[in-house]
Amino acid sequence: MGRALVVVVLYISSRQAQGSSSPLLLSTSLNSSEEKKTKMAVSVLSSSILLLPLLFLFSLASACDRCVRHSKAAYYTSSLTLAAGSCGYGTAAASLNGGLLAAAGPALYRGAVGCGACFQVRCKDKKLCSTAGARVVVTDRARTKSNRTDLVLSSPAFAAMARPGVAARLAKLRAVDVEYKRVPCEHEGKNLAVRVEESSRAPNELAVRFLYQGGQTDIVAVDVAQVGSSNWKFMTRDHGPAWSTTLAPPGPLQFRVVVTGGYDGKWLWADKEVLPRRWRAGEVYDTGVQITDIAQEGCFPCDTQEWR
Repeated sequence: MGRALVVVVLYISSRQAQGSSSPLLLSTSLNSSEEKKTKMAVSVLSSSILLLPLLFLFSLASACDRCVRHSKAAYYTSSLTLAAGSCGYGTAAASLNGGLLAAAGPALYRGAVGCGACFQVRCKDKKLCSTAGARVVVTDRARTKSNRTDLVLSSPAFAAMARPGVAARLAKLRAVDVEYKRVPCEHEGKNLAVRVEESSRAPNELAVRFLYQGGQTDIVAVDVAQVGSSNWKFMTRDHGPAWSTTLAPPGPLQFRVVVTGGYDGKWLWADKEVLPRRWRAGEVYDTGVQITDIAQEGCFPCDTQEWR
């Protein structure tokens, strides 16, 4: 008998995002006899449910992130290369992950959607490399001649893979065989933040870039509204973590985002003012929430074992 999958996305406040035990995403499998009864209930959902096919698309594009992969990794002698990377973080990159940064190849960079993603990477030379490896955050697109080099690390990140006292020996190799997997990002003491880009022109032309995104998810949709209003305006992804609109309402402003949480996705929003009435280009504003979700992919079984 045929079965239909119904997915319901629920809006949540920042308090719920930070520890509520109540369900945030409901996925219910129904048999065909129940499907008609469900259609009327589903039809009352807001138009935001139309974003779900987009979520599936992004899930497929990054399939099996949690799997251990094998490649080579090199490093940049100057970390300034990654700080000025194509993700556009600029000087904020220096405050990401203690400077343990990486440029990612096409499969991981994903046209800049992979910006801000975190990976645990370790080299395979057991004489030189620690078993834990290093956790890095993507801030740039790798420009390498070899298709087998998925990551180019900052020099501190490359050194962090080494056993104590042998970082200099490891650096002499320039490129090494590695294994890596995507892991949740953790930005200690920081919430998800919004930087207003210099191209913004108050009140209507608003461009923002998200910083310090936690968890193991992608942001796939962003809306903005005046605080207290239900008239949300969607924003367009410009590049990676950068989103913009020419129809921004007057401040103060709040945001809501869709992240690839669970097997599908869910909305997260701050239930407070994020941008003040007179927001300014170049300023960074705290959303008051942090993403802790981990996307669950429906991919084939793979090596997901903890590293020992």
